[in-house]
Amino acid sequence: MEIMQAKELVIKAGKELVASGLIARTWGNISCRISDTQFVITPSGRAYETLTPEEIVLVNIEDLEYEGEIKPSSEKGIHAACYKLRPEIGFVIHTHQINASIVSAIGMDINGIDGENAEVVGTNLPIASYGLPGTKKLRKGVIDAITRSDSKAAVMAHHGAVCMGVDYDDAFNVAKKVEDICEQFVIAKYESITGSVANGLEAINDYVVNNFVKKPLSAPEFPACKSERDGSVFNISLVDGDGAITRIDIETGNVIAGDGCAESVELHRAVYKKRDDVNFIYHSKDPFTVACSKMGKTMRPLIDDFAQIVGVTVKHADYNPNNSLATSKKVVKALKGRNAVLLDNNGALCVAGSEYDAGAIEFITNKGAKIQVCSKLYDKVKPINPIETRLMNIIYRLKYSKQANK
Repeated sequence: MEIMQAKELVIKAGKELVASGLIARTWGNISCRISDTQFVITPSGRAYETLTPEEIVLVNIEDLEYEGEIKPSSEKGIHAACYKLRPEIGFVIHTHQINASIVSAIGMDINGIDGENAEVVGTNLPIASYGLPGTKKLRKGVIDAITRSDSKAAVMAHHGAVCMGVDYDDAFNVAKKVEDICEQFVIAKYESITGSVANGLEAINDYVVNNFVKKPLSAPEFPACKSERDGSVFNISLVDGDGAITRIDIETGNVIAGDGCAESVELHRAVYKKRDDVNFIYHSKDPFTVACSKMGKTMRPLIDDFAQIVGVTVKHADYNPNNSLATSKKVVKALKGRNAVLLDNNGALCVAGSEYDAGAIEFITNKGAKIQVCSKLYDKVKPINPIETRLMNIIYRLKYSKQANK
């Protein structure tokens, strides 16, 4: 394949993956084989939506050498291994897709795949042992998983999936079928436990809340609001409202305009007063995130991207609009050094310096919550080692988050 054609296909794939929800922001990576000795791959830490051909990097399969100042993805070794082990493969996608991420936390092979899923992916979906992103240990785990299976995909423990295709269309089809396979796997577990039929993963929410919330929390529920800092004031509005904005003075709490979001005003103001680095606040009431907020427990990362961008842990706080001044202080304390906090019975508050980051944090918080909820169906699902989560979080904040905003 011509190198420019391959680069254009990689750029096209990046945009399609983001649009489909199979990846978000800069997570994951994409490559295309151009010969028996070389492939092109996405660069390290750059957003897919704005990639140009000049940013797609040419890499040698054998020694991973490349030319130019732009660094290829840190997972280039995994892509090279795929091309080495599978000569028929021409396109590789490493995704952080949600259902595969659930299985990656559970850490189990999926066997006995049949029908169309088997025709596209294979009769089994192997799990690769865990390794930190970009490490030889992670690469070895993937190589071992691919070697012991004829599958066109492998799930990477606590990470995501690597999906291989003979070409662009085949790789995409594999990625989509992997999501179906992983969803069916989790639903089958739910049905075997409960004896009930589930039309989707959402059915697991009620089961988990009913069986894992030992003592109902007392915090009253209230509507979700989003806000944006605007100099010395902030603008706040309902997430599911008519768009009407209320303007609040950050220092005094005085209302400048509007009269909405009364339950949330003091909560958002407290965050802006304490956190100069925060310019955007999103309040998520995604059903899985709400389920986690009802448990009254600290969330610990089950997947790498949660540790990287959301935090080494997500604590919970019992914010009460009827006592907003005192309870908002608890929220601020729980947010210290973190980008999200669970609000008892009310989902999660996600904070960031930019709108782009706030959206990414909300997305990953919701994804992490879905994984937390579904993992309750299985015994002994352990979070990532705390030392490794801190290391990933530091590296992401110092390196990749800056690159993503370029």
